[in-house]
Formats: sequence, C-alpha cells, structure tokens
Amino acid sequence: MRTVAILGSTGSIGTQALDVIRRNPDRFRVVGLGAGASHELLAGQIREFLPPVVAIAQEEAADEVKAALGSMRGVEILTGTDAAETLAREVEADLVLNAMVGAVGLAPSLAALQSGKTLALANKESLIVGGELVMDLVKGEPDRLVPVDSEHSALAQCLRGERKEDLRRVIITASGGPFREWSLEELSKASVKEALAHPTWTMGPKITIDSATLMNKGLEVIEAHYLFGLEYRDINVVVHPESIIHGIAEFADGSMIAQMASPDMRLPIQLALGAPDRLPSGIQGLDLPALGKLTFAELNRDAFPAVDLAYRAGEMGSTYPAVLNAANEVAVMAFLEGKIKLTAIPEVVGAALADHEPAEVVSVVTLNRADTWARRRASETIDAIAK
Repeated sequence: MRTVAILGSTGSIGTQALDVIRRNPDRFRVVGLGAGASHELLAGQIREFLPPVVAIAQEEAADEVKAALGSMRGVEILTGTDAAETLAREVEADLVLNAMVGAVGLAPSLAALQSGKTLALANKESLIVGGELVMDLVKGEPDRLVPVDSEHSALAQCLRGERKEDLRRVIITASGGPFREWSLEELSKASVKEALAHPTWTMGPKITIDSATLMNKGLEVIEAHYLFGLEYRDINVVVHPESIIHGIAEFADGSMIAQMASPDMRLPIQLALGAPDRLPSGIQGLDLPALGKLTFAELNRDAFPAVDLAYRAGEMGSTYPAVLNAANEVAVMAFLEGKIKLTAIPEVVGAALADHEPAEVVSVVTLNRADTWARRRASETIDAIAK
C-alpha cells in the first residue's frame, strides 16, 4: 500500500485525488493533508481519511478545523505559512502530491524531494519558478518527479520506452479556452464570468483565467522544457478544441504518437499516484464514432500574446520565469477583482519582463527576491492602468 500526502487537498486536483484514493482503498493510504483555508471541506476530509498530520496555512481556518473536529484524537495540526513545507519534509509518506496553486508551492516541492520522497507535481509553478533547483534534486532519479498536468502526463506516456535521440518535437494541445475564436478587441470586453466558463475542464479560478489568456499553455511549455529536457524550439502548442488528444510526440521518421482520453483529471492523477500501474478508474472511455472528428488549429498569437511571453521568459532563463509567474499571479487576481481587463494581464507581465534585471538562480533566496520585485512592479503597472 502506498502512503500519500496531498497538499492543496481542498482544491480541484486535491478533491479529485481523494476521489481516486476513495475508489482504490486497497492501494493508497492518506497520511497527510494540507490546505490554505476551506475549513469545512478539510474537516470532512480529515474525518473520512484520518490522516495523522494536517497542514493549514491560515491560523483562523486552523482554529475552525480544530473546533469542527471536537474531541477527535490522533491528528496533529500544523499551522502557518510554512506548514505545508514542514508536512512535505517530515510526514512519513511514499509520495507527496503537490496540488497547491502558485509560487507558494515551490518550497513544499523542494522539501518533499530533499527528504527522499516521490513528488507528484500538479503545482506547475514549482518548475516555472524553480526548475533548476527542482531538477537538481532528481538528477539520476527522474522517477521521483511525476507529472500530474494532463498534457505532461500525456507526453510522458507518449515517450515511454522511446529513445530521446529519435524525438523530433512534442506538441502540447490547448482547448483554446472560452475565447478561442475571439479577436483582441472582443477579448478586451470579456467579463470575469465569461472567462471563468471553461468549455471542457473544471478547474480553480486562477488556472481557469490562465486558460482564458492561454498563459497556462505558456507555463506548460516551460514545464515541459524541464520535465523532458527539451529545447524550447522543440516544444509546440496547437489548438485542439475537443480536448481529447492531450499530448503528441513526433519522431525523426515523421511518425507521431498521441495520447487520447476524456478530459477528466482523475486519469493523470491516478497515473501519478499508482505509477507504474494503470488502475481501474471509473473514467468514461472514448466512443470514437460518437466523436466523429477531431480538429486542430494554429494558435492566434496576436490575440493571445501570453504564450510568446512565456517562450521568451523561458529562453532567457535565470530569474525571468519567476518574474513571469509572479507578475501573472498578481495580474490574474487584479482581473478577478475587476481592476483590469483580461487583455491587460499580458501587458502587466510584459512590462515586468522588460524591466527585470536578471540574476542567476543559485538558491530560493534569489527566486524570492525576483518574485517580490515582480509583484511590486506588476502592482505599479496595474495601478497605472486603473487610473
């Protein structure tokens, strides 16, 4: 039986991971849960899965969880901003699933790997911000880093057993989000409600907005660079509205291998939790005649400049990806709060990248400085736009 700790257990990925575990009680045991808030949901998860250790970032939420649990014994509750990092390092788990949102997920990812655990990574920011540091920890042990994003899980399946020297390129597919056929002018009028209405995936608000701007695809390009050791020129993005093909590998002989499945995140989650085994899932298989056809289109780079911003940041390296991520996080929150238009998000990110003075990534301290600077610079740009 594999012991699992889940960080971000009350979010979209976390709740689906617990559903996978619920369906496979003979395969997995939960030994740790971590959340920022959502105290009622977390209390229910604790009662059901009985983890010995729980991490809660917000002190108020921790007090509410303790009150909800009453006289329940056998659960240690860690609190504070570093609670998830402490849990990832100290919990006795075979695998840590990091489903946290944002740059705050980097420290727990590093802690899990430093303590010898396998890391199932849904927190893409760990690689965007600290890719060099993360990959240094798995040199010679690549199996200790398992992708959970559907696109990277798909590429890992396409590349399984293949020789890297035979690989020509990989293709990451994008649904195109809710605004796939919108012009730049139309995008400038998009509402928060419209942006949160993703056509094929159910996700948290931050990643849903990233999908609306297609910044999510840009972040996935940087993630693929680190996960598979690929040059940026060998990573392509293609729009695929049906979200059935999740990743494609093209080889030197011109042949392609594509991974196909229903757009259900439980599949890559259970592949990560159960690796190398494939588990009975309850995920609906594909009815190919009912699908009829699968379509593909070029990315509209004029309407969705975020993808090229991510390519640029990744190719420049050093602390540029950290700045890209931090500025984007601030800009997305500003859009959700109604302070800026959707089209201003890449504008804010581009301004931060243009003004940044990079530093070599030698430690988390270097990254934290870049992150802090980028958030301040993004806030200044947002204030200027909002006037």
